[in-house]
Amino acid sequence: MIETPYLLFLGDAPDMLAAKVAIGIRDWRPEHALGQIRLPGCGADLGIKDMTLAEAKEAGARTLVIGVANRGGVISQAWKEVLIEALQMGYDLASGLHNLLRDEGDLVAAAQTHGCTLHDVRVPSVGYPIANGKKRTGKRCLAVGTDCSVGKMYTAMAMESEMRERGMKATFRATGQTGILVTGGGVPLDAVIADFMAGSVEYLTPDNDADHWDLIEGQGSLFHVSYSGVTMALVHGGQPDALILCHEPTREHMRGLPEYTQPSLATLRDTALPLARVGNPACEVVGISVNTQHMSEDEAKAYLAEVEAEMGLPTTDPYRFGSGKLVDALAAM
Repeated sequence: MIETPYLLFLGDAPDMLAAKVAIGIRDWRPEHALGQIRLPGCGADLGIKDMTLAEAKEAGARTLVIGVANRGGVISQAWKEVLIEALQMGYDLASGLHNLLRDEGDLVAAAQTHGCTLHDVRVPSVGYPIANGKKRTGKRCLAVGTDCSVGKMYTAMAMESEMRERGMKATFRATGQTGILVTGGGVPLDAVIADFMAGSVEYLTPDNDADHWDLIEGQGSLFHVSYSGVTMALVHGGQPDALILCHEPTREHMRGLPEYTQPSLATLRDTALPLARVGNPACEVVGISVNTQHMSEDEAKAYLAEVEAEMGLPTTDPYRFGSGKLVDALAAM
């Protein structure tokens, strides 16, 4: 168990997107987010209290969580100065980076000296099987995106919350470090050996009651040349009955790829659905989730109405305006 509450380390994150792990914890487990600590030049701000290590420790913080998901997942020397100081003060460390805490000798030595624990949540803890493609009982919904970091996790978590309020059977299934840190379990999909990725999604979403929905956290994008493989594993391993299309309309290019533009929602629909029907011929696209955080409320509502009319699918920003339309679509299946 990772001890709470957390002090969220933002390091030198260049922007808010790079701090998506910390943002997810702040938004979905605010009671665990005691404060934030930032290095000079950090371009992210969670809007919670800035604290020093000493201040947060005095206030009861137990774990310093690396709340940044930088490209390549590297722990820099500047970060290490803070991390080692935290260990010396008795903090545990938690990270979802590809650069594992346990692989850094100086961090391991400091943790051992001061009796602290290093939590690498991006390490598979199960020997996953190769996918077999067999039909499972229960229902599954997968969020797929035009790009990375467009709100796939938020969509699934908002839908789970709404469904549980309605008395429906629903479980959010985390597939990335943020979801795992928020919920306490899941599959770190992009750290699973490629041949076993689809099998790990089958493992994560086993047989269930006929009226139970697994809400599978999406990863990457079929159109992102860096991360499309992990998306494909979700599409086939998840065998979704329903797809939710996710989009962030204000971006000028794909995340981290300035030479590539985002596909249209129609292109996403026409690409993702045939691929999903390989594993589940009955799969349907049932709704659209739009991340409107960079739009005014009037702009957001106008855009959502335009997309809904153009695509003929219920469309909302589930975090800003509620996920009722999307849940209605699942309830009707």
